[in-house]
Amino acid sequence: MRHMASLPVPRGTLSEVLVQSLGGTFVERLPAWPGAEQPSGSADAQSLADETLSLWVLHELSYRGFTDVDERWEWHPDLLALRWRLEGGLEQRLRKRAPAMERTDDFVADLAALIAADDGPSLARHLQRHGSREQALDLLRQRSIYHLKEADPTAWVVPRLAGGRAKAALVEVQFDEYGMGDPGRLHHDLFARGMVACGLSAEPGLYADEAITEVLEQNNAGSMFGMHRRLRGAALGHFAAFEASSSVPSRQLAQGLARLDLPAEIRAYYEEHVEADAVHEQVALRDICGGLVAREPDLAEDVLFGAWTCLDLEARTATTMLERWEVA
Repeated sequence: MRHMASLPVPRGTLSEVLVQSLGGTFVERLPAWPGAEQPSGSADAQSLADETLSLWVLHELSYRGFTDVDERWEWHPDLLALRWRLEGGLEQRLRKRAPAMERTDDFVADLAALIAADDGPSLARHLQRHGSREQALDLLRQRSIYHLKEADPTAWVVPRLAGGRAKAALVEVQFDEYGMGDPGRLHHDLFARGMVACGLSAEPGLYADEAITEVLEQNNAGSMFGMHRRLRGAALGHFAAFEASSSVPSRQLAQGLARLDLPAEIRAYYEEHVEADAVHEQVALRDICGGLVAREPDLAEDVLFGAWTCLDLEARTATTMLERWEVA
């Protein structure tokens, strides 16, 4: 099993220049980036796809990197400047879409209500009842962009917390995500084994060329939140919404994959998350997010923003995938 991705196929002028630069010899200075004089965050679909892939590539330099790409690129000042611009555009888009958040004196109840009110389309429910084998494999390829590094974006947040209940609870959940000390139970390795059993590749990032823009944006948001200390509240809100909204879909996906007679290894990955995420939900809401806001009350709005963003990006991904599958 390979542990590094190959550079993806560019989706526009910016990603083409970026991929060419990373695939070449390391140099101390790079020319100006295409569109550097323009504000990031274009509404044009092609420009958005180009920028989103570029930001995903830049983030991946801080994870496992890319095959035959010099590791010094990760901290190259010209790449950091580009990442700063693209992350600025992403954050601007996300905050512009987010509504005003309703607040009461009970923050945990507010967060739980926000998550419970989500009524976005469900890919898991579709695959449980009606989806085809081809659609299931398509979804696995899309999800592999995240699941093959599952929990890693949240790990960035640990040293960004001062301490107390939130930090202790986050490490507790992360310990579970990383297999509780058993390398055979690492969640991203469970998913990798499931991919191989399905006849798919477990090479990280291999399916980035197939990934829809919404999936890459999901990954970019998680990475951006985790990598910036000032966004630690958004990171934990995003994490809580993810954990609180994954137990039921995991059960539905496990049932759908069984209905389609897909291998036990991939079903086991989702079955693992049915009970685990039901427990993680309460820890994430009360101990992680509740503990953070109790210690740093000024982060409450960002926690809610992060949670809303997680649900919004998932709804956008589901809508695009259902349209792709021509599901009414």
